[in-house]
Amino acid sequence: MTLRVRVSMSMILLSIMSLIAAPAHAAAPGDVVSAEPTTVYLLPGKLLEIPVRAWNVRYASTSATGAANTVSGTLLVPRAGYPLGTRPIIGYAFGTHGLGDQCAPSAGLSRGGEAELALISLFLLKGYAVATTDYEGLGTPGTHTYMAGISQGQAVLDAVRAASRVSGAGLSDRAPVGVMGYSQGGSAAGWAAQLQPSYAPELRLRGVAAGGVPADLHAVAMHLDGGPDFGLAAAAGVGLDAAYPELDLEADLNDRGRALLADAADDCVGDLETKLAGLRFSDLSPVDLLNQPKWLTRLAENRLGATRPRAPMFLYHARGDEIIPLAVGSTLRTEYCRAGANVRWATMPAPDHVTGAVEGGPLAIEWLALRMLGLPAFGNC
Repeated sequence: MTLRVRVSMSMILLSIMSLIAAPAHAAAPGDVVSAEPTTVYLLPGKLLEIPVRAWNVRYASTSATGAANTVSGTLLVPRAGYPLGTRPIIGYAFGTHGLGDQCAPSAGLSRGGEAELALISLFLLKGYAVATTDYEGLGTPGTHTYMAGISQGQAVLDAVRAASRVSGAGLSDRAPVGVMGYSQGGSAAGWAAQLQPSYAPELRLRGVAAGGVPADLHAVAMHLDGGPDFGLAAAAGVGLDAAYPELDLEADLNDRGRALLADAADDCVGDLETKLAGLRFSDLSPVDLLNQPKWLTRLAENRLGATRPRAPMFLYHARGDEIIPLAVGSTLRTEYCRAGANVRWATMPAPDHVTGAVEGGPLAIEWLALRMLGLPAFGNC
């Protein structure tokens, strides 16, 4: 009897030890880590509640170097049913918000005052679900990998994957999918288009609309150097340094540069531009940062245009864009066309970057709506 008890106890202990020693199941990209119901407001002070079902979602994704990470975002689903079959899912990529967690789009949606909700609402009025991302490190631990395109594109695709896995959202993993973004979001949307065939081939991506795209970060940084929007270029340096530790940005900065970027590390976009306006990279570093081989390598890796997207593209750009030169956008169009992509290109008469988003956004949404209906896209290469 005693022997049997000892044997039984030994077997139980071995079973417990094997469970403890067994590796935890690794989350797949797009798996939901958590999904908490939330309320979305149009105006600051939590005024004018948007009548949708919404969740703050944390989901598994992948960094620029292939490491597993967790990203946050917000999923919005209209309360009414969708009468035309399977409800489409739009992966919406926000423009630049800043480096601090308080700047995250999800935070703005939940407290009110998120400007891009005006465009998101046009999708909601059509009955589409909208999966937004805060990107890596914005609203989650770590530094925001601002303008690390590969990370951003994967975060967008995984937000769409996660949307269909949120319990109670009623979304299908076979839904038609569209992606839209402007500025930083335009880069993220472009990367989502390029990466989707290899990274998320199961998604039924029918179209991608990308506006004001900073496709060539080196060219954009050179353009911003010394100008009123230099803070955006400096923030991109911080973001890329967070994505690629071998860049070791701090080691190449002077005392002034270290102090300025340390102060900017938790700033939102308005403060970034105000504090760093008019500066040059040479004010922050004794070396030619942009032309160091380690930076040239990573900037080239994050340059859009080398891979042909399979999904149709709608690219739009303001003629008077003072932040992302029109030539950067038109070069991307040329490279995609040369590669055989289905591209619709439109220039907006807008005199500046922000007005380009206002003028081009509704056009992009209507173009995507036709793709969600399954209608063919006609390019103008």
